[in-house]
Amino acid sequence: MKVEFFFDIVCPYAYLASTRIEAIAAQASATVEWKPILLGGLFKHVGAPQAPSMSPARARMNLLDMQRFAEAWGVELKMPSAHPRRSVEAMRLLISTPPEHRAELAHALFRAYWVEGRDVADPSVLVDLAGGHFIARPEAREALIAATAEAAALGLFGVPAMRVGDRFFWGQDRLELVEAALGLEVAKPGARQTPGATLHFFHDFSSPFSYLASTQVERVAREAGAALRLRPILLGALFREIGTPDVPLLSFNTVKQAYYLRDLTDWADHWKVPFRFPDVFPLRTVLPLRLALAVPELTSILYRAAWVEGRDIGDPLVLEAVLNEQFLPGAALVKRAQTEDALKATLRENTAEAIAWGACGAPTFAVVTDGQRPLLFWGQDRLGQVTEALHGWRPRADALAEGESR
Repeated sequence: MKVEFFFDIVCPYAYLASTRIEAIAAQASATVEWKPILLGGLFKHVGAPQAPSMSPARARMNLLDMQRFAEAWGVELKMPSAHPRRSVEAMRLLISTPPEHRAELAHALFRAYWVEGRDVADPSVLVDLAGGHFIARPEAREALIAATAEAAALGLFGVPAMRVGDRFFWGQDRLELVEAALGLEVAKPGARQTPGATLHFFHDFSSPFSYLASTQVERVAREAGAALRLRPILLGALFREIGTPDVPLLSFNTVKQAYYLRDLTDWADHWKVPFRFPDVFPLRTVLPLRLALAVPELTSILYRAAWVEGRDIGDPLVLEAVLNEQFLPGAALVKRAQTEDALKATLRENTAEAIAWGACGAPTFAVVTDGQRPLLFWGQDRLGQVTEALHGWRPRADALAEGESR
């Protein structure tokens, strides 16, 4: 068995993944095939912008997220002052390097870029790192173009990408799915009781990732001895406030959209929960969100109706039917959600607080302990880090950011 590892030196997430991929493969008695490609060329193939724009909230969360992974994995990472730097010469050198020596050179180049801050576009740096043993072949340009086109033809749209058999996974945060695909048992954090923390779960029924998170968040809080607060928010209002498209999934190129649909299924399989995409999307969720505020116990029921049964919970009549099936007064509860000012106000307040705390999407988890600022994590794929934070982990990057903001 082998893992194909598609990468470009210029990507910090590829660097992070490169520090772990060989150890993961070794556990499964698999090999790693290092596949250099040009990230900018891949973006051109799939019609993605060379420098994707992000809201300030999203950019801040991305930087913190990168630094958190580095800290959690014990990896040095320093953002170069002149990032992104040109990596095409380095990638041509890599594709010219014999496969049996490619990993060694890739590690050296990654370290030069992401730890030492060296300019990998400088020929003297490349000569130094290659040790005089390897040189870029004259045909390297065409070979790199061909390798990048091959990656695009496979359905890749970014790096790092890991291919196991006919499945591929994008991002250093999908390495546990790679482990599962290799037949490895993914280690789970031990259940440690650390009372005193509160876990805020900001969510919207419109988000399939919020659904996946909703199937796990109660367990995560319970195992950590933490209080759980369910905080429905208006995701569309949050997006408009921070300058993000109302439905980010629909703004992706078609290749990336197709991947995310597979990714949802992969995570549902990982969590061992049912999942199907509803027939109506995007969902209108104002009424179900207000219902979840009125009766929090309805949260899992409404998520199941939308993301397992595929029902349009934005339709008041469908909502009534869902409630009636639970032996609840459907018509009366829907009427309450439509008219009660207190529910409307609380939904707006939850949304405003999520924005004030720095949320950039849903699900967002906020770990709150006495005397400290909320520690935010975005995405159901960050539940492992949420668990560690509930057990007392305070990433250095967040502590530094907190100090700088005072």
